Amino acid sequence: MKIILAIDSFKGCLTSEEVEDIISSYLKSKGIEIHKIPMSDGGEGMLEAFISAMNGKIVESIVHDPIMRPITAQYGITPDGTAVIETAKACGLTLMSKEERNPMIATTYGVGELIIHALHAGCRNFIIGLGGSGTSDAGRGMLKAISDSFPYGRNVKEIIDKEMSDCLFTLASDVRNPLCGNNGAAYIFAPQKGATEEMVIELDRRAKEFAEASASLIGEDKSSEPGAGAAGGLGYAFLQYFNATFKSGADLLLELTDFDSLLNGADMVITGEGHADSQTLMGKLPERILRHSQKHNVPVWLIAGRTDDCEKLLSEGFAKVYSITPDDMPTEEAVKPDNAIANIKRWTEAHLTPLISKKFD
Repeated sequence: MKIILAIDSFKGCLTSEEVEDIISSYLKSKGIEIHKIPMSDGGEGMLEAFISAMNGKIVESIVHDPIMRPITAQYGITPDGTAVIETAKACGLTLMSKEERNPMIATTYGVGELIIHALHAGCRNFIIGLGGSGTSDAGRGMLKAISDSFPYGRNVKEIIDKEMSDCLFTLASDVRNPLCGNNGAAYIFAPQKGATEEMVIELDRRAKEFAEASASLIGEDKSSEPGAGAAGGLGYAFLQYFNATFKSGADLLLELTDFDSLLNGADMVITGEGHADSQTLMGKLPERILRHSQKHNVPVWLIAGRTDDCEKLLSEGFAKVYSITPDDMPTEEAVKPDNAIANIKRWTEAHLTPLISKKFD
């Protein structure tokens, strides 16, 4: 029997690898062939998942966090010299306390510092994960850090054209919002980063102003392109100034891990995330796992800390949908790592043991 584990992190609780290790250790004890693929759609856990898939190494650099405090941040370098940057390592929401969160001042400066560090290490190909940011500066901080690294008195576009013209950027994200407007970075994402209604209006105004100035400088406007609003508009800066390419983070990782080939001969796939509902079907990682697996007629089980809209998820093709958390356990208890581990173990023994027994009968 061959089972593939391709489970996203249970955000703020357990990493993808931790969840898969719990299930894998049980299945291996039963003699099952297991293939673990640490997963990320470009957000939390992206660095570790991509570096694992690409056999790279993790390095460190001193950069500035969203409120310009020096921190040690990690990024990855693969054997072919590709830099893998999870932007949340430098500008993530979790780097600030709830009281410190203020997207009016939070900056992506540290992301630019990571890029420059990787550039000096010889990297010219970049994979950028755009999840989990605590910023809404449209990437201006990132561009300033790059400009500050080459103090030649020229504008950032001239610096990029001269110093980074041979660099290629691929953005790993499933966000497809534009930069500005009612569906843009400020209105959709800034409130969860600490923005008030007044701040949202001002942040959107700033983004429009920056986009207009950038379009005048460069001669084209990419603020309306899908993904420009990702990571508080950081996606826009990469699209506008680096001509970056957007890819579904989930699809990119599945491509790198040769997931479709691994499906040959598989009996089932187990995927999952912290909370599954109808939004899971809007291009999130479990949905992408499902679509790839359907092409090979491999059944997919979906597990989550909590599940809603189960009938919808089943109607779209998931063979089974499970919540691992007991109904009477409050969410604040369920997200504690020890409780989550116990819940996963309980689910594994309860639902996979009968499957294994039936297979071997």
